[in-house]
Amino acid sequence: MSALAVVAAFLVCWLTLSWLVRRSHVLPMDHPNERSLHAAPTPRIGGLGIMAGLAVASLFLVDAALLPVVLGTFALAALSLLDDVRGLSVRVRFLAHFVAAAGCLFALGLTGWLLLAGTLVVVWMTNLYNFMDGSDGLAGGMTAIGFGALALAAWLGGALGLAAFCASISAAALAFLRFNFPPARVFMGDAGSIPLGFLAAALGIDGAMQGIWPWLFPLLVFSPFILDASVTLARRALRGEKVWQAHRSHYYQRVVLLGATHRRLAVAAYALMLVAAALAFALLFLPRQAAWLLILSAAIYLLIFLAIDLRWHRPRNEN
Repeated sequence: MSALAVVAAFLVCWLTLSWLVRRSHVLPMDHPNERSLHAAPTPRIGGLGIMAGLAVASLFLVDAALLPVVLGTFALAALSLLDDVRGLSVRVRFLAHFVAAAGCLFALGLTGWLLLAGTLVVVWMTNLYNFMDGSDGLAGGMTAIGFGALALAAWLGGALGLAAFCASISAAALAFLRFNFPPARVFMGDAGSIPLGFLAAALGIDGAMQGIWPWLFPLLVFSPFILDASVTLARRALRGEKVWQAHRSHYYQRVVLLGATHRRLAVAAYALMLVAAALAFALLFLPRQAAWLLILSAAIYLLIFLAIDLRWHRPRNEN
């Protein structure tokens, strides 16, 4: 049954996107703006394919333990689709994110300050996933690799239902990449990135609460997105910029603006995601070496960020 759910997630996503791409002329379009890296209008509700695949897989897999996560996911997917099609205010979106996060975590058993802290984490992850969905294949690759890592860890921990659910998300993302890998024919849009960010945080917390993995495990798995978005936001805030405004100062955006193709960025990002997942599993099997693994992870990101910063400023200094 679990294998059938994973296969169904892949096939349903593939078929849904095949149908949508053939009707791309009537879909909501993502037009180039201050944040974007693309030059031509592109359909932006490809996340519907991933959600459709996950919806079918959920019919086979969802039990009472996963129900709060699933309900929050599809509630945010529906709201985000409306945002993609018609546009919603920032206040409405953030209120929905907080309600979904708090409701899900309360149903999972968190209370008090842990509920507050967890809600903030889920809301931040929900939004940073959206921030990082700005280059062909990037968010789809993080979804396939990140949730694939969660699936393997859950399987090793004996949580077969959670493993199959995470594997279904990863399978749907692989199907999505068939249409989103550079050059992309469709973008994920908020209908995909918002619920996927919610899932990454909610399932990470759920697995930690069940003792399947330590709290640091999902943070390391999704660290390529977490650190880029968090460091960029912090730097913009320190410069007195309006952090909620569209921009192109994420590290992945700088790489493209410096001349790399979307394909080269995607391949390099996938390599980094795999390294992050490997370090997370090292943490899982070598918990006594956690400090050294975190130092190694920090060193890797520091070197990457410094290299991009130096390259970013070099042309300006020469002019």
